[in-house]
Order: sequence, then structure tokens, then C-alpha cells
Amino acid sequence: MKARTLKKDKVNIITMGCSKNLVDSEVLLTQLKGNGIDANHEANSKDNNIIIINTCGFIDNAKQESIDTILQYVDAKEKGAVDKVYVTGCLSQRYKDELEKEIPQVDAYFGTRDLPALLKKFKADYKHELVGERLLTHNAHYAYMKISEGCDRPCSFCAIPLMRGGHVSRPIEELVKEAEHKAANGTKELLLIAQDSTYYGLDLYKKRNLAELMRRLSDVKGIDWIRLHYAYPTGFPMDVIEVMKERENICNYLDIPLQHGSTSVLKTMRRGTTREKQEELIHSIRDLIPEIAIRTTLIAGHPGEGEKEFQEMVDFVERMKFERLGVFTYSHEENTHAHSMEDIIPESEKQGRANQLMEVQEQISYDLNQEKIGKEFKVLIDKKENGYFVGRTEYDSVEVDNEVLIDASVDYCRIGDFVQAKITEATEFDLYGKVI
Repeated sequence: MKARTLKKDKVNIITMGCSKNLVDSEVLLTQLKGNGIDANHEANSKDNNIIIINTCGFIDNAKQESIDTILQYVDAKEKGAVDKVYVTGCLSQRYKDELEKEIPQVDAYFGTRDLPALLKKFKADYKHELVGERLLTHNAHYAYMKISEGCDRPCSFCAIPLMRGGHVSRPIEELVKEAEHKAANGTKELLLIAQDSTYYGLDLYKKRNLAELMRRLSDVKGIDWIRLHYAYPTGFPMDVIEVMKERENICNYLDIPLQHGSTSVLKTMRRGTTREKQEELIHSIRDLIPEIAIRTTLIAGHPGEGEKEFQEMVDFVERMKFERLGVFTYSHEENTHAHSMEDIIPESEKQGRANQLMEVQEQISYDLNQEKIGKEFKVLIDKKENGYFVGRTEYDSVEVDNEVLIDASVDYCRIGDFVQAKITEATEFDLYGKVI
């Protein structure tokens, strides 16, 4: 009698939410493959019999998308299309008990720091020798680098400390090793991310040590661009800007979420700053590096934001002329400080305010982009799409900022390479260039 052959397990990891989640999925993928397990990230193949969903639990829309994805794969499991469904990440960390009750068909739920326990489900061990080595889920020429985990800030609206825990910095040596590994495998741009990057080092080195980390990463051969994201403004270490100014491979780019432009709302948000202090900080940064591109995010409709406070935020945006801006509507999150306040602004009004802010920003962005026409920029080519090679300048981060479009019928570019391009046209959020 023939022995029955067992089909080998194939794992598919699905990632919801932000770049920090993507890094977690890449670490999980690396650990699974390092243990000899056949694993992929968001593969279209139908022969993946084990699904791991890395969820987002940040705001209502993201939570719903994560739940819909879980239900989709649970349904596939019940129809026999997959064998097991595991859920990890922020939603699972925050609502594990409720999820186990509501969707018991999931084989196991894991939190944000439960990677070893998840690996045990595959009879796999966490391999410390793979720290710093990470399989990327996109083109290798850029890579996100998570420099710390968690957050100690008390912001009223934010549930991140509930899902990610307190702030824990990664040692400089470990991050340098990771950067060297990335550079050896073709990475040219490092995007530094964290829940709060300016807090980096306080736990390990008893001081804010982000500038030293950036200096050490800047020394790694083969890394052409280093880009800083999620820099909390209160207590911002200005030596970071000094390092940015002195090192050519650190981009003149800063992502600094300010969240509001009204002092009274900033106080309600528990941000530890005022509008005046924020403006002073932005002016100080621009005095040191006049050409810097500053990206920020704002929240429309937070409790305590009346018409007067909203208008203060509009005026703030008009005065500051941020190079890049994203606007979120306030989401009333359980167990946050703001959840005890009344959420009385209708969703339609929140969205209307967000739209108004973005209309102001569109004009600012259009005017700033018009000034780039005729100028030359170093451009990193990310992809080819709709007849264009699509790239970015040092002033633009991947997926969230302006792109440079180069006509593929006129110029040939290689994905992952730098080109020198002259800007010929500009819209609110796109630049058109020609290779020179």
C-alpha cells in the first residue's frame, strides 16, 4: 500500500496598516524562512494553506479593514480553502479577548511582542543570529528600519501605548549591523521609523541619542539616503538637524507630526507644547537648513476643537507652508484619555474640516512645486507605471509624498538606480522630469 504523502505547509503573511507593521511582517517572514518554512508575503497563489494576518488597530477604518480580512480568511477556512488562520498585530493585542469570543474560528491570536510564541506554532525557534537580517517585501533599494518599539507619550487620542507598550530602543550596534546587511543586499535608502523617533536612546543610553545613531548609520558604506520619520516635536533634539546638515547622505527631510495648530487643543491633546513653541521649532529647523522638506500630520475634529480652534489650525497651515501635509479625522478610541470627552462633532463636519485643510495645502504644494520647474534633482527610481518611470527626490518619502514622473518612451531608467533629472512641469503633488 502506498504511503500517503503529506502536502507541505505554505504560509502567506497578510499585512494591514503602517510601515511599522510591514517591518514586523518582514521579521516574521525572515524567521519562518530561517527555520526552513515555506513562507511568502501577500502571495496571490492559491496553494498557501496557512494564513497569518498582521492587523492594525489604530483607528475605526483600519480596525474594520482588519476584521473584514480576518472574516474573509475564516470563511476560506470553513470552505476548506485554507487549513489554519493565525492573527497577530495591534488589533489582536488590543482586543484579543473580544476577538476570541466573536471570531473563535481563528486558530490562535497573538500580540505585538509575541513573535516567539507564534513561531512555536510552526515548531520553529526565534533565531537570534537573524537579528539585523530581514527579507524585504518590496524592491530592495529602500528599506524601513524600526529603531524603537512602543511609546511613553500620554497623547489623549492615541491608543498606540495600549497596543505596542512602552518605549524600547534598539541598540546602535544592532541597527548598524542591520544597515550593513541591507547595504550589502542592494539597499540605498533607509527610512528610520518608530512610534516616537526623537525619544530614541533615553532608555538605553540615558539621553536622547538619535543624532549619534544617524551619524553611525551615515558611516555605513553603500547607504546613499537616510530619511527620518515620526519625530515627536516636544523636546526635539536639535543636534539631529546639525547632523542632517553635516552629512550628505542624510536627507534634508523631516517627518514631524504636530497634530494641531491651536494651543488650547494641543493642551487637550496632552502634547506638552503650544502653537508658538511649534512655530519656533519649525523656524529654528528652517534657519539651519532652509531647503529642508517638512512633513507633518494634523487631526481635524478632536474634542475641544470649535470653529475658532479650527480656524487657528487653518491659519497655522497657511503661515507655516509645510512642504508635505496629511490630515486625519479624529477617531474616538476606547481606553484613551480623549474617550472620556464628548465626541460631538459629526463625522461629516470632521471630514469637511479635513478637506478644507487639504485644499489650503494643495495651493501651498502647487506653489512650491512650480518653483522646482527648471531645477535639477537627484531622483531615486522606484517603479515603472502607466508609461512612466516613477521616482522621488530626497525631499519625498515613499508612497506618501510627491513623485517625479519620467516619460519611459523618451528616457530609460533602471528601477533602484539614481538619475539626475530636470523638472519640466509640476502639478500639486507630481513633478515631471527629463533625465539629463
